[in-house]
Amino acid sequence: MPTPVVLTDLLPEEVSSELGLSQSFRGKQIFKWVGSGVSDFDKMTNLSLDLRNELKSKAILRCTKVTNVLKDPDGTIKLQITTSDQNAVETVLLTDKEGRKTACVSCQVGCAMKCAFCQTGTLGLARNLIPAEIVEQFLYLEEIAGKLDNIVFMGMGEPMQNLDAIRKAIKILTHKDGRALSGRRITLSTCGVIKGIYDLADNGPLIRLAVSLTTANEDLRNQLMPINKGNPLSELRKAIDYYAKKTGKRVTLEAALLHQVNTSKESAKELINFAKNIDVNVNLIPWNPISTLPFTEPSNNEVRNFVKDLENAGINVTLRTKRGRSIGGACGQLGKNVNNSGAENEK
Repeated sequence: MPTPVVLTDLLPEEVSSELGLSQSFRGKQIFKWVGSGVSDFDKMTNLSLDLRNELKSKAILRCTKVTNVLKDPDGTIKLQITTSDQNAVETVLLTDKEGRKTACVSCQVGCAMKCAFCQTGTLGLARNLIPAEIVEQFLYLEEIAGKLDNIVFMGMGEPMQNLDAIRKAIKILTHKDGRALSGRRITLSTCGVIKGIYDLADNGPLIRLAVSLTTANEDLRNQLMPINKGNPLSELRKAIDYYAKKTGKRVTLEAALLHQVNTSKESAKELINFAKNIDVNVNLIPWNPISTLPFTEPSNNEVRNFVKDLENAGINVTLRTKRGRSIGGACGQLGKNVNNSGAENEK
């Protein structure tokens, strides 16, 4: 039996080609239905019954399935998704104070980067996701929450290690004949893969970039983020500056604040020196607890003083609010084994 065509993996012209449709506009019609999140071929009401039956025999609308839905009292939702080869990935819906809804999507099963403060980094890397598996995360969240405002590639995995699939997923989600999400609403977060930053700057797509920096101390970053050993801070800074100038977009520097690790005045000074004279803003994230990792979250006083030091130096600072913690949906927690009640389970 032929392998079914996965429609969430395809652009309009590819839909026509893969299904052998003689009328190209049919491919556009099907693509638009897929982007609308339709879950049943029979709901494609502008297609003939014969074509709908043909689609049922040749294609599928999803290659993944949602196996768990977790909801935090603060409005955060985490979906645990199972792929066709029985791997597990997670995606999170974040809602800010203004009611804007953002999909935080994964690009890999697990992660190879081994950042010391991140739960996903303890899982290792199983494989990259294909474009359909990325697109479907977004569509599942829209089924639950309605139309979303933004998408951030900040879930499980390092986006720069799966950039081709991300590019394809973005083409699908931003295509004018489909979901038509604005490229201005898309952010990619990397732990600092310099080659990928230059590639994205030179070859697009034109989206926002965030860099998980955490510390601007070379030795400490080597310990916390092994990627730094082959992507040193001096070269990373050049790449960030290049991206900002080439694209005209301000880059976000993300820093997970760890109690008595990177919250001192000296740490603030190092971050200030790194950020000076490049077009960046700093996003501070008080570390979200993970019981298996040897860190604690910073005190309110630590965070307050760190923010004050950066602001006094003229740095644009945003302090991330704590959201999704009870369901393992906060930054750095994806892959945490959580049951429906929000309780953490032992692996």
